[in-house]
Amino acid sequence: MQTFIYMVRHGDSPKEGNERTRGLTENGYIDAQRVTAIVADEGIDVVVSSPYTRAILTVNEIAKQINQDVLVYEDLKERRFSADDNRVGDKELIPLLETSFNDASYALEGGESNADCQKRAVNVLLELLDKFQGKKVVIGTHGAVMTLMLGYFDSCYGLDFLHSTSKPDIYKMEFMGRELVNVQRMWDIEADN
Repeated sequence: MQTFIYMVRHGDSPKEGNERTRGLTENGYIDAQRVTAIVADEGIDVVVSSPYTRAILTVNEIAKQINQDVLVYEDLKERRFSADDNRVGDKELIPLLETSFNDASYALEGGESNADCQKRAVNVLLELLDKFQGKKVVIGTHGAVMTLMLGYFDSCYGLDFLHSTSKPDIYKMEFMGRELVNVQRMWDIEADN
């Protein structure tokens, strides 16, 4: 039985602030409306999300369209890069990601490794595949954790893939049982220009 998972990477968010509570910028809200329009005719059954505000806000209108609440799963949160909950700047993040994708067990003190992040997030994804078998499920997510979930099923999803994604982004994953059989990008990057 086919199950479809729509990975929706959150829209643009402020560059400063707490990882958990940062919302969306004005462009982020506009793009969230575009995300909703893109999946409007897909027949979505369930909307789940990371607990981070920017992810929930990106998929909230989809849930409203189907008269449901967003189901929040703590273990879908973004990879914890450091001990505090503040955003890691791009200058520090790029080399950290490069090292992490070369060594899945690498983590900064108080942070989380790719391996640990992937394990917790994939456990939720497998649970969703079992619980909502035959359904269409939107997941409000983040770049690194999305890449790690995809990479669990197909090693071609690594650092280069992460760098190629946008904010927001949408990837439609088709599963037969727990086997990933197809991935389609639904976000039109050209429409951003």
